[in-house]
Amino acid sequence: MASVEVSLKEMINAAEGAIGAAVVDYTTGMALGTLGGSKDLDLAIAAAGNTDVIRAKVRTLEHLGLKERIEDILITLDRQYHLIRLITARSGNGLFLYLVLDKERSNLAMARHQLRRVEEQLEV
Repeated sequence: MASVEVSLKEMINAAEGAIGAAVVDYTTGMALGTLGGSKDLDLAIAAAGNTDVIRAKVRTLEHLGLKERIEDILITLDRQYHLIRLITARSGNGLFLYLVLDKERSNLAMARHQLRRVEEQLEV
């Protein structure tokens, strides 16, 4: 099992083109840990904003009566991918992994695979 700090390093180092990563509690909107970022990417603000995205999608699924779980959410910008993966393990209930990638330097399929591996190993 991996700690938040180790998981963040794995997310950044294993995903080519990674700009920043966070582990976030979507019940509070607070990041449990962040790594990377830039002057144009404040991971704490992004974590809080993406909490609203998750809450809206969860509400929508409830309104639709769908008994599905969210695996991940992809937000595509002009130059970046923002990938959100909800943690489904009991110990990670209410948490999500957040990874920002440079669109030109990244492989989205590999990044999704890496987040799945990190999720399986994360212990909170």
